Amino acid sequence: MRWFSRKPWGAEHAVLAAASAVTVAGGVTGNETLQKIAKPLIGPALAVRVLRRSRDTDRVDTALLLTGLTAATLGDVAMIRSDEDRRIIGGAACFGVMQTAYSTILARCGARISTPVALQRIGTLAGAAGLLTARNRSVATPLTGYGALLATTATLAGDPGLAPGAPVRGGLPVPGRDRRSWLGLGGLIFTVSDGSIVVRRTLLKNERTRAAAEGFVLVTYVLAQLLLVEGLLALTRRDS
Repeated sequence: MRWFSRKPWGAEHAVLAAASAVTVAGGVTGNETLQKIAKPLIGPALAVRVLRRSRDTDRVDTALLLTGLTAATLGDVAMIRSDEDRRIIGGAACFGVMQTAYSTILARCGARISTPVALQRIGTLAGAAGLLTARNRSVATPLTGYGALLATTATLAGDPGLAPGAPVRGGLPVPGRDRRSWLGLGGLIFTVSDGSIVVRRTLLKNERTRAAAEGFVLVTYVLAQLLLVEGLLALTRRDS
């Protein structure tokens, strides 16, 4: 297998799937050791994908993607103990860097704010900020700041103009063979995933429910990352 490849799926996706499965298992069962082994492999697996497509991508966009995934990997490690204030704030800072990198790529490619998508994201952000202020004031300010960065990325990713020809439903492109159409769904799922972290932290007390929520957070996080990275690679291809 050649290092540089245009194949739609590669060995890095198999590594991503395996690392994700072990991470989810560790999160649901509370096995921190499994998470420490597997979770730091998620970002690097996607980074390998970026590097293997780098011949088709502008160097600035490649650098931004790698910066974002490096920050995400640091955030993944911090979030293994997301119930600790210090760790969740550190994780939010790392993922804020990632969201800024993704938003910069989207803006460079001409993404514009879509009013229907923006209203949805603002509503979610306001709800999460209200919950944090009422139930977990110690982390409310930094997490709300991160939420604003996430909302920006998700709104830009939902611009239907990024995927010409894709049908639009609810203000978002419907995912299809053109991977640029995956961006809107990726931004939406990332919002749902991070919103679930807030719900788990502020509202859920039962251990089984919290474990199930952790599994949901991790599954949706990995899916969102995959959709966004693949969508950004398709968007930034020199011949796209």
